[in-house]
Amino acid sequence: MASEKKFSFKARLHSFKYAFRGVFLLFHYEHNAWIHLIAIVCAVMAGIILSLTSLEWVVILFAIGSVLAAEAINTAIEKLADFISPSHQVLIGKAKDLAAAVLILSTCAFIIGGIIFIPKIIHF
Repeated sequence: MASEKKFSFKARLHSFKYAFRGVFLLFHYEHNAWIHLIAIVCAVMAGIILSLTSLEWVVILFAIGSVLAAEAINTAIEKLADFISPSHQVLIGKAKDLAAAVLILSTCAFIIGGIIFIPKIIHF
């Protein structure tokens, strides 16, 4: 236990640099993240135009955050799997396929968007 580092705000703030770099890398190199970003811009613009309630914004933002987090985790797993086994391996392929939680969350986000936006569009 003697080797544990003491808590430091400076070190915590410094760790954000790596997290922000990860977000930059996600949007800079991952084409699927670009698609999510376009959907986010559309959802936010529609939310502003249709005057979402605070609760609706919370739901939309939670859906957005969930999809982006899943995309980041999926990308990290794929990059790690490619590093571990650059050649095709059946089990690595299955692990990468199973890591596609982003598909489930983005489908749910799409349905949530429909539930929130369609009635507002009809009454707009």
